[in-house]
Amino acid sequence: MASGTVRVEVEGHIATMTVSRPEKLNALDLDMLKALSDAADEVEANAQVRVAILTGEGKGFSAGGDIKAWGGMRPEEFGHAWVRHGHRIFERLATLRVPLIAALNGHALGGGLELAGVADIRIAEEHIKIGLPETGLGMVPGWSGTQRLVKRFGAQIVRRMALGGEVFTAEEARGLGLVDAVVATGEAVVAANEYAARIAARGPAALEIVKLMIASANDEDNGTAVEALGSILAAKTGDLKEGVASFTEKRSAKFKGEW
Repeated sequence: MASGTVRVEVEGHIATMTVSRPEKLNALDLDMLKALSDAADEVEANAQVRVAILTGEGKGFSAGGDIKAWGGMRPEEFGHAWVRHGHRIFERLATLRVPLIAALNGHALGGGLELAGVADIRIAEEHIKIGLPETGLGMVPGWSGTQRLVKRFGAQIVRRMALGGEVFTAEEARGLGLVDAVVATGEAVVAANEYAARIAARGPAALEIVKLMIASANDEDNGTAVEALGSILAAKTGDLKEGVASFTEKRSAKFKGEW
């Protein structure tokens, strides 16, 4: 289905979210952020989906935040309507119940790298560049470039990009752990689908649980994973069934400690 400037297509157990603003190299504005949120909701609600792919239309993955979209904002508006809003949406993507693969068919710079960073797996085409150029504009990374990216890739790599302005090739990025695989130009989506099929063949419940467990181990979830796993476990117990039945029947519960 179409969701504003982000298309969502589902084939079998694989959903593909395509950021679609090719004339701007898929630079993000407020409408696109909303469309990304809608796409995440659509994928999350589809019980058939076991894995998702995120990519960009045309020659770019995402050039990051559109300067024309935020450059004229007042400081307080920039902080709330742009940075905090984008943070919530990127967190939504990072915490999808299904594994997410980023197919980097073009450069991932600034907000584009932060967008790629929400994925569990990144597959890059050999010609792309990766970096955090914000300080060269007198700006700082605002969509978790100094937070999620540090947790996932390490502080020193982020220092080199954000403080030193280093821009890495795809092969350099693979050596640093920023991407997981490098493929020929034009092959990222194909490779992502092949990897997605590999994931989709595995136990969907186990995949969801493992993703939560890894997030917890990496200190990314603020307790969400623990509560989600605990709730799933409790929901399967005989005690919960008895508790619901007693409430419906307006009687005292007779718990048996049944798992």
